[in-house]
Amino acid sequence: MAPFRRASSKNEDEAYTEGVSQTKRQKGNSGRVIVPSPNMRVTRASMSLDGLLDLFQTGIESRASDDPANDLEEASYFERFVGSVLPECLEVRCRVQDSDCRTDSFGTLLRPLSRYEVSAAIKYASAFGAAALPSPAQAAILRKLQLHRERRRTDIQGLDFVNHNSLTSVPPQLPPQPPQSGILNSLTSIRTTPYETSFLSRLCGHRPSTDSGLVAVDWETRSPWMELMTDVREHYSYAHPTSSQSHEVLVPIRYVSLQPSHLQQVHELLARVFWDGINVSDLLQSSPERCSVIAMYGKTVIGAALLSSPQETYITYLAVRAGWHNCQIATTMLYHLIMLNPHRDITLHVAANNPAMLLYNRFGFKAEEFITGFYEDYLDSQSRASMNAFRLRLRR
Repeated sequence: MAPFRRASSKNEDEAYTEGVSQTKRQKGNSGRVIVPSPNMRVTRASMSLDGLLDLFQTGIESRASDDPANDLEEASYFERFVGSVLPECLEVRCRVQDSDCRTDSFGTLLRPLSRYEVSAAIKYASAFGAAALPSPAQAAILRKLQLHRERRRTDIQGLDFVNHNSLTSVPPQLPPQPPQSGILNSLTSIRTTPYETSFLSRLCGHRPSTDSGLVAVDWETRSPWMELMTDVREHYSYAHPTSSQSHEVLVPIRYVSLQPSHLQQVHELLARVFWDGINVSDLLQSSPERCSVIAMYGKTVIGAALLSSPQETYITYLAVRAGWHNCQIATTMLYHLIMLNPHRDITLHVAANNPAMLLYNRFGFKAEEFITGFYEDYLDSQSRASMNAFRLRLRR
């Protein structure tokens, strides 16, 4: 590569001339023929990067053919050239930035962001937004920065100007002031509405729920018993139009785990559906939240689904109160009982003529064994229920 020397000039604006001892035609990797110009002139007043880029390209293309001994000399000439140009470039950059600055109404000097600063801010905000949800202000700033960058990329004219009147700095935050005593007295003197007559009670129910272990709530199911009570109330209103009428309070069907307050009603329900003497109070000591699902309408137990234990997962009883059949209560209880014990096989015995066989088949229970006389010790000899039973298993 030919040496890069300084040319003499009378003007105050100095120039540089690249002296080329021999003009060579070189071909680069792209196949384009490069002919170094013997008089490549670059002025400091109107500097262009074309000459500097040609210098880089010429040096890259001719590096393989040049003498390695000249590498050190080329580096020193390059450093001197860049060192003479760089200070003035930085000075011009500072003057351009100063001319772009604006002063807001508070007297604060505001400078537009450079392209590098805009890209760095977008990169930082994008990385921060991926880790946590950005606030609305941060999202708005990020959108404005991205729009500013896209305008510069597409070279849209007339959209980069920022009205300095629209730039406002954040006002200083005032220290918190203690509330006035009159305001606190006014707030404490407000009379609250009782919960029973409040709007919240209309949303959440007439009385706050005190049952723990809530599994699900059903507001849509209408059982035959509920329809019967509605007909009775309407008939009474029609027969006694002058008397005061009681308004129907809508109550959902709640599915909860077994509680001590449910034991008496659960024992009565199981005695009517199965046989006398059933006691399930031991379930209260063996994870009732996994072994039981009780259907409640108000404070009335209308259904029960019970497991023997979380380890054995054997369904001991599944019963629904009379008047609440054919409204998917047994299906809902069985579903939640299965979901409370995932990844475990569930077994049970069911009488051969029990219609619940269809329910168990829908959930995937399969018959494993037919047992003769399984219910002889529990059922009366005059009972219409079959004494024989199937052993069913739900494989998980």
